[in-house]
Amino acid sequence: MSKIRVLLVDDHEMVRLGLKSFLNLQADIEVIAEASDGQEGVEKALELHPDIIVMDLVMPQLSGVDATLEILKEWKEAAVLILTSYLDNEKIYPVLKAGAKGYMLKTSSAEEIVRAIRKVYQGELAIETEVEKKMEHQKRHPALHEDLTAREKEILTLLAKGYDNQRIADESFISLKTVKTHVSNILSKLAVSDRTQAVVYAFQHGLVAQDPES
Repeated sequence: MSKIRVLLVDDHEMVRLGLKSFLNLQADIEVIAEASDGQEGVEKALELHPDIIVMDLVMPQLSGVDATLEILKEWKEAAVLILTSYLDNEKIYPVLKAGAKGYMLKTSSAEEIVRAIRKVYQGELAIETEVEKKMEHQKRHPALHEDLTAREKEILTLLAKGYDNQRIADESFISLKTVKTHVSNILSKLAVSDRTQAVVYAFQHGLVAQDPES
């Protein structure tokens, strides 16, 4: 019987050792290689073409999201199973959107992780129960910024740059009155009381990029 060939990508050696020991006890699974950062994970994935890539999210060199994107760009059939400690929307949605086939937590039992590997190998999606609950809650309670129009998001980006209303009007080729209306709508939709709080919200939710020089 052919075994499921697994590549472990995690910057914590003890995590890799523990997981490798358990997986290699399974009759149908074999850990063929390990990587201690995202870049090494990409290189080994493209070199070895494992059946499953078990990927951490927060690592040196490349994050799990970026590593997943790099792998799938070169090898579209790659099957990436995320194994992480993070249970927040800023981590879950980007990596699933990138093309990962599963999202499990390091608090999962060893048996649950094995089942997830087998599911992904069979072409199924493997999502940790707590992650599914989080995603379902998000569907029922979408983020406030999802109500922003494209123009309002543009105005919010300019607010984050510290532009006043007049400069925003000049940059966007709209009237000062229109800018004030947009800003008012933004504050209302984000449930904040002033421009500063709106900008803080934007940074916290990744709506605008932090200035690297700031």
